[in-house]
Amino acid sequence: MRIDIEDSLLLLIDVQEKLYPHMQNKEALSQKTVTLLNGAKALGLPIMAARQYPQGLGDTIEELRPYFNNYYDKMTFSCCGNDNLIAKLRETGCKNVIITGIEAHICVLQTVIDLKELGYLPIVVSDAISSRRQQDYEIALRRMEYEGALITTVESILFELCRQAGTDVFKTISRLVK
Repeated sequence: MRIDIEDSLLLLIDVQEKLYPHMQNKEALSQKTVTLLNGAKALGLPIMAARQYPQGLGDTIEELRPYFNNYYDKMTFSCCGNDNLIAKLRETGCKNVIITGIEAHICVLQTVIDLKELGYLPIVVSDAISSRRQQDYEIALRRMEYEGALITTVESILFELCRQAGTDVFKTISRLVK
């Protein structure tokens, strides 16, 4: 099954000021997330962002804020607990939700399970998610795959959505992943 840009959107989950400093490989996580967001922007892919209890966990980290005009705040671990986010998802008509964020074994995992239950295909970008502990991250990836999510990487999903070489978008994505 090929992932089509027309049927997809990107969802950033909880990359927030008080969570981010505790993530494994956080520098790589932010770099890969920025690459993914810039690639999504170049492709014209819709993007959404959720925040877990921002009063306590802070805002989205500063380097990611320019990519978003609004946020879907939540108290549930799953993003699917926010009715406005689900309404927006339905409004887009997309089938595929490309996921980046933290923590892999909590909010990302529970969102994946709920998206699958709602009939969406969660596509987890493995090098753009993280947890505090490596074991939690690894087990979460296995569980997400078991639940029916597709697992991919930043470079792989961007080129799959791009489809062909020789275009301006291809050149932009090629520069981003170098």
